[in-house]
Amino acid sequence: MQFNKKYLEKLGATIELTTFAPEGKTAEYHAILHVEPRGESFVEQLRRITQAEAQLLDSEDLAGAKPVFKRYFLSDATNQRPLMPQDNTCTVSYIQQPPLDGSKLAAWLYLLRGTDVTPSADRLQSTIVRHNGYEHLWTMGLTIGEGSSYSQTQNLLEDYESLLEEHEMTLEDNCIRTWFFVRDVDTQYKGLVLARWENFAQHGLVPETHYIASTGIGGNPSDPKAIIQLGSYALKGFKPEQQRYLYATSHLNRTSEYGVTFERGTLLHFGDRNHAIISGTASINNQGEVVHEGDVVMQTKRMWENVETLLAEADMTMDNAAQLIVYLRDGADYEVVSKMFSQKYPNIPTVFTLAPVCRPSWLIEMECIAIQAAKNDDYKDF
Repeated sequence: MQFNKKYLEKLGATIELTTFAPEGKTAEYHAILHVEPRGESFVEQLRRITQAEAQLLDSEDLAGAKPVFKRYFLSDATNQRPLMPQDNTCTVSYIQQPPLDGSKLAAWLYLLRGTDVTPSADRLQSTIVRHNGYEHLWTMGLTIGEGSSYSQTQNLLEDYESLLEEHEMTLEDNCIRTWFFVRDVDTQYKGLVLARWENFAQHGLVPETHYIASTGIGGNPSDPKAIIQLGSYALKGFKPEQQRYLYATSHLNRTSEYGVTFERGTLLHFGDRNHAIISGTASINNQGEVVHEGDVVMQTKRMWENVETLLAEADMTMDNAAQLIVYLRDGADYEVVSKMFSQKYPNIPTVFTLAPVCRPSWLIEMECIAIQAAKNDDYKDF
């Protein structure tokens, strides 16, 4: 794994890049793009971050790489999204989770080289990646502009499940990871939880079987009538034994014990690498209790410990983390928390956003994707 940070002085933009590129194998890239505020309008900040993205894609290091998905973190999605041009290069998520560095937007890009990447591959504008008999289906930014959080979740899941069926996949066998962004999470999360619980049960996803790695977090879709936004990753062509769920029971409990339905993490084995997908993780113990209420510093430390324990179960460490998304409930905590992260994990591309966690007493949450070189002879390379 290689970590690089480049400051583009003329643009006032920073590119944080992780590269996983084994010789002769598919290369993976995670990039976090930041832009200095400079007291400018959104349009001007967008222009500069777009130019930074273009420079990244045109760089020699990424020659031949294609974007698989992009997520833009916006400070005012309803007003800013209409100012952004249509992006047909891959599936894209636009969500109001203001970057806490004072800018109006930041971006997370996932790119691949050495695979067949097809954007706009279906009616929901998914990106399909095909290689070595695998099909990776990335589908972002799904919303419905009417109904309650319960009905929107229900309808979004049913539509997504219909899409999976069109790709000869199912939720229970092929969906690896989801993101649920919730407008006013303190009041609307309950409807999401109930609808997801009911839907999953219909697909045999119950405490005795398994759930899906996920983040459920505060975030406003650009459509002011949309309460829920769904993003997802599904995979076809793998053997069931290539996937293993991560529990870290010394530190965390099963989420079903407190009424929600997601896995703490998922480990995917490929012939040449392993992927650990860590769900949104906060300061919680193995009784399902919030730890260190009211203390963001101690909650950050416990959150780190929980994530590191999940990764250890996958035989990985934070040195394998390709990117970090950090969600803070109170923007006033950004200065102290960002300093803590820069000291502990100085190299990992990271974005800090304003996004309340699903339980009000949680002050911070984080998620990550980790990649590790491996030799799994029983499975096809990534």
